[in-house]
Amino acid sequence: MGRASAREEKGFTVAKKQFALNTTPHEAEIGDVVLQFQPEVMGDQFLDNYSRIQETSKRLNIDLTDMSSVDLSAVKETTQSLRVFLANLMLPDSAEQFARWDVRVGQKVVSSHREPEAAHEAAGARKNAEVIDAGMRLPDRVLVELLEWVVELYGGGQRPPTSSNASAPASPSPGTPGKAGSRSRGSMSTRGR
Repeated sequence: MGRASAREEKGFTVAKKQFALNTTPHEAEIGDVVLQFQPEVMGDQFLDNYSRIQETSKRLNIDLTDMSSVDLSAVKETTQSLRVFLANLMLPDSAEQFARWDVRVGQKVVSSHREPEAAHEAAGARKNAEVIDAGMRLPDRVLVELLEWVVELYGGGQRPPTSSNASAPASPSPGTPGKAGSRSRGSMSTRGR
């Protein structure tokens, strides 16, 4: 959050507010792999990418929070769309590791692409070429959790406490007595039961 202040200057109140920009990449740890996400994403970049997944899920009539009862081909297309969306928010090295489709002729990789459509187009221009999904494969539930995290991160939420040195204060332990008295006259202590 920014820091606000006001000062008096020539009889007028002048408001001033300082804003901080994140400069450290956000990190998502998945097993032994750490994926790094851009520190800041411009609103239109985020919204343009996010609208692409929404269009895919609407077109295929898919609920991203429950993909268990969906046609397999629709799940594959939605999963690819989700991986491309997430990769577009990552730093280049993480994006390449996470979402990459290789065009292979025989045993030789002739090109790599961040989107499956581009890989299929490149493969169509070569004889005996095939497209191989060379990116990071994850269970749907992990992809959905990553989606929820980046939506919170870039869609207006605060940086999660786990991704920075500044953690939120600990919650009070359960059963800690409060300072307010009980309004009920018939209440009695449950301590020691």
